[in-house]
Amino acid sequence: MEYRSVVMYMEIGCFVSCLCGWILVCSTLPTEYWTFSEVGSIVLTTSNYYSNLWRDCISDTTGVSDCKDYPSMLGLPLYLHVCRALAVCAVITGFFGGVLTLIGMKCTKIGGSELANARVTFAGALTYLVSGCCGMITYSWWANKVVREYLDPNFREQKFEIGAAVFVGWGGSVLLLSGGSVLSYFSGKEGLPSSSPTRTRRPATYATARTRRTYMMPARSSRVSLGPPLFYEGRRSRGTRATVKTAKTFSRDSFV
Repeated sequence: MEYRSVVMYMEIGCFVSCLCGWILVCSTLPTEYWTFSEVGSIVLTTSNYYSNLWRDCISDTTGVSDCKDYPSMLGLPLYLHVCRALAVCAVITGFFGGVLTLIGMKCTKIGGSELANARVTFAGALTYLVSGCCGMITYSWWANKVVREYLDPNFREQKFEIGAAVFVGWGGSVLLLSGGSVLSYFSGKEGLPSSSPTRTRRPATYATARTRRTYMMPARSSRVSLGPPLFYEGRRSRGTRATVKTAKTFSRDSFV
């Protein structure tokens, strides 16, 4: 299987994982069971108290339930405002992450070149990571507050427990973070430039080629000298001419 096909199937799997995580995060916002508490009375009725980011609710065994919104936004504690903002940011960034990833994936062929698609997919993966981080901070902060109040012996008000919506939100945030991490790794490896740029190679010219050929180190078995030639072909040096003249011999009959 080719590398492009492997990356394409990986992108599809990460997109499905992030999409499921985003749906889970969105489903927790209208759910009232972020915290719950059961209070039993002497009569055969049990009251259930539960709440979320927007309202408090109560129900009993007779089937009667009633919900009441928080009276004033200015009178709410700080953690509730921060949790609301982070939850909304998780939903919005997850939506835009899905749009960017859907455009940049290799199987959709909506974008332009391969490099542009990889960069768009990388942007979508980063958006998914932001969505997962916002969701994880929201649910962890809410659960931390509930656990601290439940374990505090000096807390005299009604104590609550962690609801099912928090666990669902944790699962969705983990899917967003895992899918976004894998997607950002592969798309960033393809779309972003390398951190260590390769050195540009100079083209070989006539001078460099001649120099490399002339001064190349010979093999051990060759006996060619490393120095340049002493004379060129067709010309003789003065030293060779002198040796030729002095090496001339005379016979005995030449003196007669």
